[in-house]
Amino acid sequence: MQAKLSKEELEQFPIVEFTGNVIVINDFEEAARAVAEIRSANTLIGFDTETRPSFQKGVSHKVALVQLSVENTAYLFRLKKMGGMGPDLTSLLSDPNCIKVGLATNDDFNNLKKWDANIMPKGMIEIQGLVKKYGIEEMSLAKIYGLLFGLKISKRQRLTNWEADTLTEKQMSYAALDAVACVEIYNELLTMGRRIITQGLL
Repeated sequence: MQAKLSKEELEQFPIVEFTGNVIVINDFEEAARAVAEIRSANTLIGFDTETRPSFQKGVSHKVALVQLSVENTAYLFRLKKMGGMGPDLTSLLSDPNCIKVGLATNDDFNNLKKWDANIMPKGMIEIQGLVKKYGIEEMSLAKIYGLLFGLKISKRQRLTNWEADTLTEKQMSYAALDAVACVEIYNELLTMGRRIITQGLL
């Protein structure tokens, strides 16, 4: 397994497109239904967040979006429109029996504390710690994904306005892919681990 990936190498890869379903959540009632669907799927949950970028020194924003994915469906919780995280989303993120996988999750939850200072994340798998066991030295989602799949996650939407009244199709696809990619990376690492054991290398 290649340990690192240069920016130039990553740029040569074809761009991956999200082809699954996107469900946008704007209020607590919708959040309750979405969380119930996520729980009933009884599978690994992809996790990520997006925050409106600030281009002014000393100005920061709360998390605008929490993305959760199960299989080929991504749920986008628009926290500002919801008026907060709400009991159902908070409960899910704090449930040790609902396993979530994400990248740089400590940063995500430190930012989510601006909405709920008492939130205690549980059941989280951190990709950055996991990839080190496979000799991967990259820490960014895009480069880890590129190393494993030979595909590029476009980051063009990262610095767009996540608090916009309506998210664009490109924003929704980008946000969805980030959550789904976390699960894909985790599953690929598991497959690699089984392959190594089978070959007697571990």
